[in-house]
Amino acid sequence: MPVPVPRQRAIPAAECGQAPAASPPSGRSPEPAPLGTNPAENPTSQRENPTEKREKTTDQRESTAPSTAPTNLTLLLIEDDPAGSPIVPDLLDQSGKPIRVRTARNLTEAARLLTDDVHCILLDLALSAPARTGEGGGDDELAVLKHVLELAPRHAVLALTSSSDAERGAEAVAVGAQDYLFRDELDGRLLSRAIRYAVERKRSDSAERRLAEGRLRAQENARLERGLLPTPLLDGSPLRFAARYRPGRSRALLGGDFYDVVRTPDGTVHAMIGDVCGHGPDEAALGVELRIAWRALTLAGLCGDELLGTLQQVLEHERSDDEIFATLCTVDIAPDGRRAGLCLAGHPAPLVAGPGVPARLLPYDNNGPALGLLPGARWPRMQVELGAEWSLMLYTDGLIEGHIGEGRERLGQDGMVEMVRRRFADGLRGEELIQTAVNEVRDLNGGELTDDVAVLLLDRVP
Repeated sequence: MPVPVPRQRAIPAAECGQAPAASPPSGRSPEPAPLGTNPAENPTSQRENPTEKREKTTDQRESTAPSTAPTNLTLLLIEDDPAGSPIVPDLLDQSGKPIRVRTARNLTEAARLLTDDVHCILLDLALSAPARTGEGGGDDELAVLKHVLELAPRHAVLALTSSSDAERGAEAVAVGAQDYLFRDELDGRLLSRAIRYAVERKRSDSAERRLAEGRLRAQENARLERGLLPTPLLDGSPLRFAARYRPGRSRALLGGDFYDVVRTPDGTVHAMIGDVCGHGPDEAALGVELRIAWRALTLAGLCGDELLGTLQQVLEHERSDDEIFATLCTVDIAPDGRRAGLCLAGHPAPLVAGPGVPARLLPYDNNGPALGLLPGARWPRMQVELGAEWSLMLYTDGLIEGHIGEGRERLGQDGMVEMVRRRFADGLRGEELIQTAVNEVRDLNGGELTDDVAVLLLDRVP
């Protein structure tokens, strides 16, 4: 079935009771009329030529205008008899281009003519609204306006009423119209300005609404992501906890790095830190799943190789691709705080420092593979001595893979150990120590780090 073409016209001065100009603009001589088109010889041409000339001029301007030029405004007039109505005078936009006018005799026809290139709707409030099945509201004087607002929620709407019914116009604005005009006081200049203002006001309102919706979504996402960050369970433990977490993704609160700390009923403090390969929301979600699974398994009594083997099964079931893997470091600190068990799954070794003992990496020769790489892999648990007073730092590779200056050299584990030694010698501990370390790594990199960074610090002071 052929699609009906919208009726579109530029209203000539002759239709609104204005006499056409007697002479062309100064400096230009009138062009001779082609044979057979003399107005005296062909009355029909006298009515059609102004519109045809204006549409031709508009088409020429649109075809030669750059793509960045503003589009001509298009008005949809909804009125009982728009073809014979003198209510719409000759219209020009701010740049002098004619405002294109489409006409509709009722709301059914308006729905067909309401395309994306319509900028504004001029609605005569005297128009009768279509009856709705099962609804009352026959006495609602603004029913037609409400119907149009539902039909065109993204378009600017101007209400047209009589000067004796200003209260109805004000009610129309309260319902959702951008402005109202008096039918018997309308002129081209007033209507053109009202159309421009209504379109800009609608754009401004829409932009403000989108901004508010975006801000609300951002707040909801932030609350959700904060809720997914861990809350350490260390009640009853003498250990002091500090952490620093910074996702590599812009404006994100959660990345692929994850950590957690819990104390089990026997007094053992379990800590872990991990890193899912890749960057994005899928990796962040998988990191949260692994963290929650680790906490559940730890509280259920699993530890070491058994725990990591079960985590690998979780990873294999939850990852979106078989090439996704995760590195992990787990530490279980004995109730007396003097020794710990350590397991590494493709992860950098923790750093430990103490009074009179320079910062160093914990020795570990049996580093197992990252989770998700080798089915049936094993992760041996190694016992390490910590001493009476110490600071234990777990971290992800985002902390050590930052560059040093403008070259290609990276900080590395040795550079990180030396940096922590200096800060430890300066008396920094806890939150202040890791905050200063992360800031220094960022400064050495010459700007923000591109990878996720997570640092966890546990201190024991007798």
